Amino acid sequence: MLTSQLLLHAAVLGLTILQALASSTFIAAIYEHAVILPDATDKPVSPEEALALMNKNMDVLEGAIKEAAQQGAHIIVTPEDGIYGWHFTRETIYPYLEDIPDPAVNWIPCTDPTRFAPAPVQKRLSCMARQNSIYVVANIGDKKLCNSSDPSCPSDGRYQYNTNVVFDPEGKLVARYHKYNLFLPETQFDYPKEPEAVTFETPFGKFGIFTCFDILFHEPAVVLVSKLQVDTVLFPTAWMNVLPFLTAVEFHSAWAMGMGVNFLAANTHCTNISMTGSGIYAPDGARTYYYNMKTEDGHLLIAELDSHPRLSSASSPDVKWNSYASSVERFSLNDHEFRGLIFHDEFTFTDITKPEGNLTVCQKDLCCHLSYKMAGKREDEVYVLGAFDGLHVVEGQYYLQICTLLKCKSTDLNTCGQPVETAQTKFEMFSLSGTFGTNYVFPEVLYSEVQLAPGEFEVLNDGRLVSKTRPTKPVVTVTLFGRWYEKDHLEINPTSTNLPQYFHN
Repeated sequence: MLTSQLLLHAAVLGLTILQALASSTFIAAIYEHAVILPDATDKPVSPEEALALMNKNMDVLEGAIKEAAQQGAHIIVTPEDGIYGWHFTRETIYPYLEDIPDPAVNWIPCTDPTRFAPAPVQKRLSCMARQNSIYVVANIGDKKLCNSSDPSCPSDGRYQYNTNVVFDPEGKLVARYHKYNLFLPETQFDYPKEPEAVTFETPFGKFGIFTCFDILFHEPAVVLVSKLQVDTVLFPTAWMNVLPFLTAVEFHSAWAMGMGVNFLAANTHCTNISMTGSGIYAPDGARTYYYNMKTEDGHLLIAELDSHPRLSSASSPDVKWNSYASSVERFSLNDHEFRGLIFHDEFTFTDITKPEGNLTVCQKDLCCHLSYKMAGKREDEVYVLGAFDGLHVVEGQYYLQICTLLKCKSTDLNTCGQPVETAQTKFEMFSLSGTFGTNYVFPEVLYSEVQLAPGEFEVLNDGRLVSKTRPTKPVVTVTLFGRWYEKDHLEINPTSTNLPQYFHN
């Protein structure tokens, strides 16, 4: 009897796996978590106190995981810093860290918790995954001892890493990623010696994973997509919003579209530092997203995605980003060009004075072309066309090429580039293009009240970002955000690091 029961169980499990393998879609979930923060302290708390705080956060995450599983989700992503918060030194973070083994050890912490060093957090996450039959993605801290034989070993004798872990529906550890592009305040953590390109296979596609500030750099973010051909990227983040180009929902949805992948972005929620904005994004736009600066509540998002988006009918051929812009004569140049700052970068602007027309503005090798028609030209709102072609050097160094149609904060042109959340001007149509030197360009359309525009715009194969339909809401910005990775280190410009930050991590 026991043998027949085992055979039946094996047959059912095999059938379930085959059904999953045959599935062309899957259900994704993310949870934006209002993290319960530890009390500020200059001295490390006890391991028991640290675990108590982490368990409070995991209580909340477990509720979200159960709800997601009940709604049929196959995977859930939780935020960076979501289990213990932030504002740590190397010493004060230590009680919160665990030794996370290489997934090659084939370990299920839930059923074998004593195989390695004590790991109550990994055990609990593993059990959440196993008990709910769902992939669980979480961000925790890893610690690795080292000694003087390692010339890079920190003076306290250990490496500490900002780490993402993934547990499969059996509770097995299947992925571990050490964040490579640490943000400036993350002095509690070490860089891994080499960037890690972490992938794992699922019944619904190949997945890759990285964290927050990583998204702005070539390694590992672009490597995962361009070289390793992942279908879906998992993205725990603690992202502070900065308009006009770097709000979480705006930039993350644009990255998914520009790279042609699914993107599951789980942000922490802390409105007093402008931290909100999570989403489930496909290459053709947001499936669902959340942005809320009015409450302090967490929020669960669930949506269906194609398992292999490159194979879907929505997938388009590679875009030649400078094709159209390089083939046309410059549109009429406005007599009034001026300079203005957007997050410390000096843009060349020209103001838009007519309700419809064609304009060009250039900076260095980048010329940006705009064709547009407003539903009506308002006297109390000013829009500009802007171009930036240069090295950004504040809080990180990276080369940008940006073309942008942008609402100014007021009718005073000196306010152009300052953060704006609301607008009243509606457009009948827009078409934006640029003579980009990079193939990595991320298309952004942001409406009033920090609203996305899924389904209302597209990128043509010749590099034009165009409205598909008449935009339904007033426009804050239409932007082509280009990253020229090869030029990041051609100029070394150590800049002040004490300017206001826009990413938390």
